[in-house]
Amino acid sequence: MARRAESGQTQQPGTTRTLLAGTEGGGRVRRTVLSGGLRVVTEAMPTVRSATFGVWVRVGSRDETPSLSGASHYLEHLLFKGTRRRDALEIAAVMDAVGGEMNAFTSKEYTCFYARVLDTDLPLAVDVVCDMVADSRLRAADVEAERGVILEEIAMHDDDPGDAVHDVFAGELFGDSPLGRPILGTVESIESIARTAIAGYYRRRYRLQDMVVAAAGNIDHTRLVRLVRKAFSAAAEDAGDNPPAPPRVRGRAPASRSGVRTVHRPIEQANLVLGVPGLPHSDDRRFALGVLSSALGGGMSSRLFQEVREKRGLAYSVYSYTAQYADTGVFGVYAGCLPKKVDQVLDICRDQLVSVADRGLTDEELARGKGQLRGSLVLGLEDSGSRMSRIAKAELVYGELLSVDEVLRRIEEVTLDDVRAVAAATLGRRPTLAVIGPFEDHDFSAAVA
Repeated sequence: MARRAESGQTQQPGTTRTLLAGTEGGGRVRRTVLSGGLRVVTEAMPTVRSATFGVWVRVGSRDETPSLSGASHYLEHLLFKGTRRRDALEIAAVMDAVGGEMNAFTSKEYTCFYARVLDTDLPLAVDVVCDMVADSRLRAADVEAERGVILEEIAMHDDDPGDAVHDVFAGELFGDSPLGRPILGTVESIESIARTAIAGYYRRRYRLQDMVVAAAGNIDHTRLVRLVRKAFSAAAEDAGDNPPAPPRVRGRAPASRSGVRTVHRPIEQANLVLGVPGLPHSDDRRFALGVLSSALGGGMSSRLFQEVREKRGLAYSVYSYTAQYADTGVFGVYAGCLPKKVDQVLDICRDQLVSVADRGLTDEELARGKGQLRGSLVLGLEDSGSRMSRIAKAELVYGELLSVDEVLRRIEEVTLDDVRAVAAATLGRRPTLAVIGPFEDHDFSAAVA
């Protein structure tokens, strides 16, 4: 049985530790702490010819004040606009020239910049990505140009009700708290935010102790550490002797509420999310909740798919999902249907949530839920990018690294009683509902009663 590797344990700068030996379904995972608290974690995949390199920063939209709403995502864009060594075209061209893929994303609790290249081009990827993260110029002209790009992104997001309804749901569930605000910010916040505010946010939040460098693929850990140390040498001189920042502390969860929010739009489909607060990512019951979500709305054999789509033909898309944060989470059900069918779909979704909360799953559903969760986990780790993300999140978010076999074991150990208990604790609450569609006077209160 694989041991739990405590990624967040105290470790002297410059020392290297093996987290997993690579004998149980995964490659060898190693960790080195550099000056300033910067951590480097790698997973060796010697049978592939690619490598994925990422810099993860412990900053996301939940770290923003209302006046800085959207700043984390704004920074993600701006770091591609140029450094003292490269302008935006050079950053793009140098990666295109080797056939590499480079991108970034922002979440509620972290931001990631990554590149996927041939193993021989890994030094280039390290140099470019680290240069962007550590030495962005944040020129006033670039801030203004990117402001327009982000406003277009917000408009595009708002034009897709299947995406926008999730922001509406988060806003209704968590209110005007950081978790309730959209990652992209709002038109008002993006239009008003100043370059000086973004630059200050950059200096405060992009610190070496809040970063994790992760790489997976055909790589050599010692060589990568040398490349990363060189790339961040200037930042390390200014950082001082800081230990790595621990994962976000699980504290008092933000207040949540039950209610209904309807956004009127003259569109042909109703988009809805019905859900409740879920579990934080440190809660061991997350494995049982994952099995529950798979059985309830995770596949074609799930209850929701069968009851809503297969038996009644009420919707094309219906599924359940979970999201975890440091101190809370989300369990939600999404459906898209014709407006005239929205009450039927809501009745079925609510009935199924109540049924599972009261009675749990059947033996057959438990087995299917476990199988689907196990399969999606293993199949999702077939490429270097997913492996890189796994070890980075283990270090930055969880503070521990479980082997793939350990995760599979925990899934397999979930019992009907475990599912029933976690269902009662989460799904037994009064839900929150968000709806986008052609509704002006429709009464949805019965769905959350």
